[in-house]
Amino acid sequence: MALPFLSDPALEAFLADIGFGLVVPEDHQTPSPPSSEQDTMTVAATPPPLEEETSACAADEERRLRRKISNRESARRSRARKQQHLQEMRGRAARLRAGNRDLAALLRGLQARTALVRLANDQMRAEGTALARRLAAARRALALRQLYAAATSGAGAGGFELQNLASLIA
Repeated sequence: MALPFLSDPALEAFLADIGFGLVVPEDHQTPSPPSSEQDTMTVAATPPPLEEETSACAADEERRLRRKISNRESARRSRARKQQHLQEMRGRAARLRAGNRDLAALLRGLQARTALVRLANDQMRAEGTALARRLAAARRALALRQLYAAATSGAGAGGFELQNLASLIA
C-alpha cells in the first residue's frame, strides 16, 4: 500500500528507515517555472495553494502517521506483556501441580501412619482389657486365699463356713 506523497524529505527518510517504504507517485512532479505567457496565464488563473493549508495537511498527515506508528508499538508491547503473563501463569500452574502431587503423597503417607496407629491402639486396648480381666481374676484369687486362710485358722471362732465364703467372693 503506497502512502500519499509527502513533501517533507526528512519524514520520508524516517518512514523509509522504519519500514514504511513510502513510494513517490510517478505522476508527481515538482512545479517548474512557466515557459511561456500561456503557461503564465494558466498558472496565474489558478490560485496558488496557500502555504498554511499545505503545511496544515502535511502536519495532519505527519501526526496521523506518528499515531499509527505509536499504536503499532503499543500493540507490540501489549502482545509482549500478554506473552510474558502467559508464561508466568504456565510456570505457576506447573509449580502448583507439583505441589499438589507432593501434598497428595504426604497425605497418603499420613493416612498409612494413621491406620498403623489405629491398629496399634486397638491392639493396646485389647491387651488392656485382657490385663484387666487377669487382674480381676488375680484379685479374686487373692481374696479367696485370704478368706480361706482366715476360715481355716479361725474356723471354730468365727463360725464362717467355706461355702459361705465362696459365695461372698463370687
